[in-house]
Amino acid sequence: MVREGLTPLNDFLRIDEALVRARDALEAVSESPRLDAELLLARALDVTRSFLIAHADEEIDGAAAKRFAATIDQRVSGMPLAYITGAKEFWSMNLLVTPATLVPRPDTEILVDHALRLIPHETTQHVLDLGTGSGAVALAIAAERPHCELVATDICAKALTVAKENAGRLQLPNIEFVCGDWLEPVQDRQFDVVVSNPPYIAVDDPHFAGLCFEPRLALAAGHDGLDAFRIIAAQAINVLSPAGSILLEHGESQQHAVAEILSSNGWRDIENAEDLGGRPRVTIARM
Repeated sequence: MVREGLTPLNDFLRIDEALVRARDALEAVSESPRLDAELLLARALDVTRSFLIAHADEEIDGAAAKRFAATIDQRVSGMPLAYITGAKEFWSMNLLVTPATLVPRPDTEILVDHALRLIPHETTQHVLDLGTGSGAVALAIAAERPHCELVATDICAKALTVAKENAGRLQLPNIEFVCGDWLEPVQDRQFDVVVSNPPYIAVDDPHFAGLCFEPRLALAAGHDGLDAFRIIAAQAINVLSPAGSILLEHGESQQHAVAEILSSNGWRDIENAEDLGGRPRVTIARM
């Protein structure tokens, strides 16, 4: 049962008291209630988290208390912290995120890590990121391999606007953002590496109940969650160089289904990489 929010905060006097009450309110919806509380209070006060510790006994003014209460209530309702703050860290980059994009997950860094292993330093390769969203994967690769040229596609124009803004803020000029449905806008190009973290949840999956704030288009992929993989496996082989590789993030129980889809479309040397929790997460294949 979700606890009530923190409005009104008329009885909040000190930073430490506010954090305790906020932590208690967030325990039902957050894996890190104390951290969430600190981040939201620091935002409301426009200070650092270290300031909160050093000034724990200081009073909170009424305007800041109201701002804090409003964001805590949003978090209690289930809204991801990244949508409240407008930012999320990924691969040591602070990325802008909005409800038009998925919130980047730590496990997706596994996709980046294995892509980088296939791209030697100082080489000029062409990399394609399908369904880029906030641009997280493409931006991380572009930052680590500045000599490479990346193309990032997404069907959602609003998501691409966020990705472009992230690229500008991070000063990464080696990415081109293209609006379109999967590989449709790049059929006449060739790439050395194709990466994607596509939607992979079945439309009737009960997990959707906890993902109501994130864009359904970036989550749902047909009755079995595999529709995007079928499209990518069939089309990516036409734009990949003879020695190229494809890397696909997927659900922890989908590795065999994804491997079968790839194999039936002519891919070979299929292998899987585990995420931070030891679960199958990224499938890699070659022409």
